[in-house]
Amino acid sequence: MIRLSNGGAYLINGNEVIEDSAQAMEQIKAKTGKEVSKESAACGTMAYSIFKEHNVSGNMEELQIKFDKLTSHDITFVGIIQTARASGLEKFPIPYVLTNCHNSLCAVGGTINEDDHVFGLSCAKRYGGIYVPPHQAVIHQFAREMLAGGGKMILGSDSHTRYGALGTMAVGEGGPELVKQLLSKTYDIKMPGVIGVYMTGEPVKGVGPQDVALAIIKAVFANGYVNNKVMEFVGPGIKSLSADFRIGVDVMTTETTCLSSIWKTDDEIKEFYEIHGRSADYKELDPDEVAYYDGMVYVELDKIKPMIAMPFHPSNAYTIEELNANLMDILDDCEKKALVSLDGQVEYSLKDKVRNGKLYVEQGIIAGCAGGGFENICAAADILKGKSIGADEFTLSVYPASTPIYMELAKNGKLADLLETGAIVKTAFCGPCFGAGDTPANNAFSIRHSTRNFPNREGSKLQNGQISSVALMDARSIAATAANKGYLTAATDVDVEFTNPVYHFDSTIYANRVFDSKGVADPNQEIKLGPNIKDWPAMIPLTDNIMLKVVSEIHDPVTTTDELIPSGETSSYRSNPLGLAEFALSRKDPEYVGRAKAVREIETARQNGTSPSASEFAKAYETVKADPRFSDVDIDKVGLGSTIFAVKPGDGSAREQAASCQRVLGGLANIANEYATKRYRSNLINWGMLPFVYAGDHNSLPFANGDYIFIPHIAEAVREHKDVIKAYIIKDSITECEFTLGNLTDDEREIILKGCLINYNRA
Repeated sequence: MIRLSNGGAYLINGNEVIEDSAQAMEQIKAKTGKEVSKESAACGTMAYSIFKEHNVSGNMEELQIKFDKLTSHDITFVGIIQTARASGLEKFPIPYVLTNCHNSLCAVGGTINEDDHVFGLSCAKRYGGIYVPPHQAVIHQFAREMLAGGGKMILGSDSHTRYGALGTMAVGEGGPELVKQLLSKTYDIKMPGVIGVYMTGEPVKGVGPQDVALAIIKAVFANGYVNNKVMEFVGPGIKSLSADFRIGVDVMTTETTCLSSIWKTDDEIKEFYEIHGRSADYKELDPDEVAYYDGMVYVELDKIKPMIAMPFHPSNAYTIEELNANLMDILDDCEKKALVSLDGQVEYSLKDKVRNGKLYVEQGIIAGCAGGGFENICAAADILKGKSIGADEFTLSVYPASTPIYMELAKNGKLADLLETGAIVKTAFCGPCFGAGDTPANNAFSIRHSTRNFPNREGSKLQNGQISSVALMDARSIAATAANKGYLTAATDVDVEFTNPVYHFDSTIYANRVFDSKGVADPNQEIKLGPNIKDWPAMIPLTDNIMLKVVSEIHDPVTTTDELIPSGETSSYRSNPLGLAEFALSRKDPEYVGRAKAVREIETARQNGTSPSASEFAKAYETVKADPRFSDVDIDKVGLGSTIFAVKPGDGSAREQAASCQRVLGGLANIANEYATKRYRSNLINWGMLPFVYAGDHNSLPFANGDYIFIPHIAEAVREHKDVIKAYIIKDSITECEFTLGNLTDDEREIILKGCLINYNRA
């Protein structure tokens, strides 16, 4: 089904793979008549050519990328624009689309959400942007329909910014990286590795894009096979996939922790652009005659079966057939994993979902950038036509990804087919994906064609004693389950003839409702600031020496951004840095905020001239003063801050608030064994926080929650490109340990030294 190469591999003429070996070059010469080197073949990928076209550094090892377009939604664009305004923004230098698909429910948070929308529209007018009103389209569907272009690059402030199936290399990053683009700066990274995804065969009837995606995620997530690399989709199997199918696989590549994705394009994608009235934006993309990849993922499409990703990660995947055959054992294993994910805070059970030997689920959702596509919904409607979802606990909600899709479903009758089954069809909204809509009942089990199923992401609250859970499935198998009135069923087990209706895109609704400045700024336009929209608090430069207090210690294998700052109802506060920070780690460590604020209060007093010698830091101060190694340290000039330790933080969302909330609470650093994603580490850096790595065993740390860590001459170490940082754990005595900072660009070092990206830009 899925196989991974042990090393690099060469793709010959787009169709044949030769894995790297001592004989590889001879085999390549025999097939092509050419002598090539690994280095030259590495320049033959589609990813390399796109990077080269957008790189302004002149050095293909150290990339400085300028993107063609930017896109954000309404829980990220306020903070981004506020940061850019504070840094001197006068005009959007490239097309910037502000969509409104997250904070769409304006009843949540009083007037707060609609105030953000009004702010967005006023900024689109003032700075020359594009504004998409609520319920018109989810961010990524609008980008597919109206923004993507062959060979182009798009940067978005949402982690699922993926348009590779359309020939567009798209990257999801934290807001500060978009701020840099708005200020005509660059996105700086080392040339990433490129992993080939070689597809063969054709999916069997009833298998959908989510099934293929989950099978790939299962194969590559835990081993980090594609971590921070580009996934490049190639091979003869691609021609069997529709554009919608490719898009459905592509959007889920985010869950592999890859940096971005790109696919070879063909007439199927050309037709997509023609349907959307943008023929000129199509570009044929293919690897060169010989292209080298750092690894190869082999996907046999004809062997993929309907999949289900059990709680609490997309990689926790099984075939539905496998789950049904080993039901109690797999459910028991999931319950044991939940004890780790949920820290035993609530009772959690899955085995009680088994009725007469079958798994019963209470809710089905087909939604968002992954599930809300035209083909997914039409296939679900075909399976459900003439049936009923029943009058028991099971409910089914369907969210088309854009109003044009909704309009076509109404015109071709699929909308009526769904509604008469008892399903509810709603407007374009990302809420079910991140806990702002369709939150299940306590201990309920939801199956969803959406992007993530992290703990509590669906909206439950551990602090209130509530837990529900989500499994990811394809729309087709969700529909089959709905037709079976909530009993888990694979789409391959139902008798259905898919109608595969032709899609007709109608852009009228966008022409009538979307504000497009055409890139013309109006400096006389007033920015409309609601009472919840606050400026970022001031942050001081990094002091020569720092003292950290460990205020949270997390030993889960991976910590998601949802656990660092919850989604859902907290989204209403994304425009209010201090208000949002009150929710930081609330579902993982409810004591964190109080501990961090106590440290911040002492540091604020220090900045105002009050010595911390009489504070909780007093004993640590005395220990440092008594050590002759630190006789030159002026203890009252030591910057104080908090830090957290997590084994592997930052999986999931691109949200910068996972870092900025720690920063506004006085955080100066994270300590980790490794960082789950580049984007989370970048967020830390852009908010002036030190991304320390500790190489030792997390089960035997030299420090613990509540301990103090003194780090002398840290500013000098950052300035002089020192990687190994000497740190001193202050208890009754001093214990030395080492952290590393890893690769930092010169700009990143300056951002940390200045205290944050805002300070850096002002300087």
